[in-house]
Amino acid sequence: MNALVSLDQMMVPAHLDGSRGRNRASSRSQLAAADDRSAVLAWLARYADSPATLASYRKEVERLMLWCVLQRGAALSDLTHEDLLLYQRFLADPQPAERWVMEPGQKPGRNSSRWRPLAGPLGPSSLRQALSILNAMFSWLVEAGYLAGNPLALSRRKRRQAAPRVSRFLPEEHWNLVKAAIEAMPVSSEREKLHASRCRWLFSLLYIGGLRVSEICDASMGGFFSRRGADGRERWWLEITGKGSKTRLVPATGELMTELMRYRKVHALSPLPQEGEDTPLVMTLIAPIRPMARSAIHELVKGVMHAAAAALRGRGPDFEAAATHLEQASTHWIRHTAGSHLSEKVDLKVVRDNLGHANISTTSIYLHTEDDARHDATAAGHRVDWRTP
Repeated sequence: MNALVSLDQMMVPAHLDGSRGRNRASSRSQLAAADDRSAVLAWLARYADSPATLASYRKEVERLMLWCVLQRGAALSDLTHEDLLLYQRFLADPQPAERWVMEPGQKPGRNSSRWRPLAGPLGPSSLRQALSILNAMFSWLVEAGYLAGNPLALSRRKRRQAAPRVSRFLPEEHWNLVKAAIEAMPVSSEREKLHASRCRWLFSLLYIGGLRVSEICDASMGGFFSRRGADGRERWWLEITGKGSKTRLVPATGELMTELMRYRKVHALSPLPQEGEDTPLVMTLIAPIRPMARSAIHELVKGVMHAAAAALRGRGPDFEAAATHLEQASTHWIRHTAGSHLSEKVDLKVVRDNLGHANISTTSIYLHTEDDARHDATAAGHRVDWRTP
């Protein structure tokens, strides 16, 4: 194998496929896999129901296997502790760069001849993450009886205090800056109006609903429905299929429903969705209308965070650290922010059930009264409070 190709296309030479690897376990394996690539794919298959995790893990093992075959000339199941030390140095300085690193500004598809497994050298945080993923993979292959030992298990573990921990949520002051950045978006042209409306709706979903980005991408507006509670009141809910294919009900508070109607009005849709409607929860701006891609949502959120950080820097040099913290914020930070802010106002069980941190029954009528109380607690204590009409 001389060319850089993705894991799906990888054709490993017989002498490097690991079928006779030095680190292969002598006892009976619990895997049907006879070579390294098959064993790695068996490990990745465990994360098929978590697309974001699967993509992250796949990226790391793909890099390692390409390095093994093309640079080290060894099978994955031949690797020693010393080999992994060399690999760590490689990730921090991938050479030759023309072979391993994407051209600046390029994002070719995985089937393109211009695709490369790295965007550049990995920083300390990314390097720790990569090694943590590979360590988990090696440990699992040992547990499955495929490998005799984990070559990463001997790595020196640095104290956690060595690297400052980033608080992955926004305090109220920073969250207010994010809202202000969205409210200040231009709306002169039709496209600007659509973009500003979409940003406001997306952040409403992320904050009020505490949704994961994968849940937003996969859901449709037909997931909204109204149900009469035991007290005779009508309440709106959003049914979401989340991590691990688990279904939960997210309280669609009065504020969230107002924002939904506001967003639909901009797109000339009826105020409320119909049952079974397949309109994406967050739409692309151009026809044909499709769900926003995960990467596009991340870029949109990053753009808002940078705008909020710029506004904060305008207050003076004393706010540089806070502005930098804002720029680091990702889409998932909004979910953490929602959980953090909500936990200060309501019972933790409400937070757990809203964010889907536990199994939730969505069909049993015996839980409806409990659900209604959760809806009321969320609506009463958890709002965006947009200032613009």
